[in-house]
Amino acid sequence: MKPLSAGYVRKLIAGSLIQGRDETLIRHAAYRLKQVRHPDTLLFLKGKIVNWDRLEAFFPLTIVTDKVLRRYEDKKNVTIIKVEDLEEAYWKVINDYRQNIDIPVIAVTGTAGKTTTKEMIFHILSTNREIAHSISTNNSRTAHLTNLFSIGNTTETAVFETAVGAPGDLTKAAAYLKPTIGIITNIGEHHLNYCKTIEGYIAAKGELCHALGPDGKLLINCDDLYTKRLDLSKFKGKVITVGIHEPCNYRASDISFSSQGMHFTVLRNGKRHQVYVPGLGVHQVYNALFAIAAADAVNMDFETVKERLKTYEPLNKQLQVRDGLNDSILIDDTWSITTTSLEAALKVLNAVGETKKKIAIIGTITDLGSWGFIIHKHAGKIIADNKVDVLITVGEHASIMAEYVKRTNPVKEVYSFANQHGAFKLLNEIVDSHTIILIKGDMYSDAIAKLALLLRKQT
Repeated sequence: MKPLSAGYVRKLIAGSLIQGRDETLIRHAAYRLKQVRHPDTLLFLKGKIVNWDRLEAFFPLTIVTDKVLRRYEDKKNVTIIKVEDLEEAYWKVINDYRQNIDIPVIAVTGTAGKTTTKEMIFHILSTNREIAHSISTNNSRTAHLTNLFSIGNTTETAVFETAVGAPGDLTKAAAYLKPTIGIITNIGEHHLNYCKTIEGYIAAKGELCHALGPDGKLLINCDDLYTKRLDLSKFKGKVITVGIHEPCNYRASDISFSSQGMHFTVLRNGKRHQVYVPGLGVHQVYNALFAIAAADAVNMDFETVKERLKTYEPLNKQLQVRDGLNDSILIDDTWSITTTSLEAALKVLNAVGETKKKIAIIGTITDLGSWGFIIHKHAGKIIADNKVDVLITVGEHASIMAEYVKRTNPVKEVYSFANQHGAFKLLNEIVDSHTIILIKGDMYSDAIAKLALLLRKQT
């Protein structure tokens, strides 16, 4: 964060100094009590009641409030600024802070691949410049303030992950970040409990287009079916495309698997380049194309980009290849699940396990609302269309996939379990050194997480 003073903030928001000093420094910002994790934090406080004992470890503290607070008089390291309208004061500070930032700000969204793409971009750019970035998969609505204020005086580029759980999420994120470069990795079938329809979800992702100004750059996947349905008619910036099948600005060809990564040729600016990226799957090639395009957009040397891509480390529980139960091969993809990422994972299973018995263990897809049955049925079709020898589903709604596969492809062995216990007992009987296992599910599924641990080779 660019250091501010309490006096600067007070004058900006036309506040009254109730207690403390204008000279108090501010290095962090929060709008919830639990977000205060550092001294020198500016807290926009909505309520009257404060747990001073909990906050004392983070003094000195500057509080902006429109309430009359209790029991603050003996807190000597607390500066309190009183305003008439807390919401108005909050956005004045945010807008003032953002308008004094003149660097590329990259926002990455998408149904699948957004965390990997964001991490690739950070890994590449941090070679020779200071980068502000969202941490791990932290893309919630509460992260925007922290992300904005992570941009400091010496930051040269920022890259943040921006999620969509409901309409308006990207518009709200953009109000904080005001991105100059936007990336939509792909659009699948997810978060339909709030977006209601596929069209609603596409429109929610499309909010990123409106967030970019006339000088903004929008990076999209020209092969992606739902991305093609984005309304770009009012977008005045530059559209940059990546892909494999369609003509585009960054096109990959000659794609091949190695033991731990992907080799491909990228056609860029009329020239062909050989590229390697760690991490398995054609979807990883798309992620790398976005990272290359983003690095070009901020004028990074391409040879450096290629070298940095080689040293990227794939994220935990995202198609990680491990030694598995009974000398099998285990592919752990238990971070999240959508139909988009399920299809990508099954393609990896087929490519890596071409000569082996292939077992897919699939958990429930969450955040679907009334679309649950339809999307799980669609997931079943995706499984049926792939070469899986044994399908095991874990969880009540996941059984919808199993029932679809049973009806449409009776050649496959199909089993459904409510939890990990029965699944592991079966697996222990049918798995050997000629088997490759894909386990795919959600990080919040206790059964999937426990089963993934059980399937690792015990050392």
